[in-house]
Amino acid sequence: ATAAEARRLAATRAPDLIVLDLGLPDGDGKTVIETVRAFSAVPIIVLSARDQEIEKIAALDLGANDYVEKPFGIGELLARIRVALRHAAAHDARPAAQLFGDVRLDLDHRLVQRGDRPVHLTPKEFDLFALLAAHAGRVVTHRQALTQIWGPAHHDDVQYLRVVIAQLRAKLEADPGQPQLILNEAGVGYRLVAL
Repeated sequence: ATAAEARRLAATRAPDLIVLDLGLPDGDGKTVIETVRAFSAVPIIVLSARDQEIEKIAALDLGANDYVEKPFGIGELLARIRVALRHAAAHDARPAAQLFGDVRLDLDHRLVQRGDRPVHLTPKEFDLFALLAAHAGRVVTHRQALTQIWGPAHHDDVQYLRVVIAQLRAKLEADPGQPQLILNEAGVGYRLVAL
């Protein structure tokens, strides 16, 4: 699998657990951890032949729950999976849906509603809205949003972000010209109002 495929599957399939190798053909698996953490608390277990402490620390600091060095025994891996799933079940206190005014976000089913009406969002729109929701009330910087939604190569492509924000406002705001839900913090980023 590739990093791009891992990000897509994590976003569209809502897995119970991710087992991730850092050595992916299209990039470093740590980018997958960072992207997934923007919208999900799914347990992530890293498998890697990288045995340097700095690699382990980086993966764990980005949000991995565990790090297993290759070679490893299958029994040990299965035990670590059981522990991660137990912890996830014990700490899964996230509400089934989040409300922002009359907008309802259901991360588990990747659904958005405005009032009683379902709102169709593109994958990028949904991922960006989920990122803003995860940081509701706080500013998400341009760079943070671009890196987590489009990838590190696009960290300066602010126009991409502006286009998707405009699309989100058109679909979610009562008056997109006078936004009350997704606010612009000039020169810094965007903030989803926590109501």
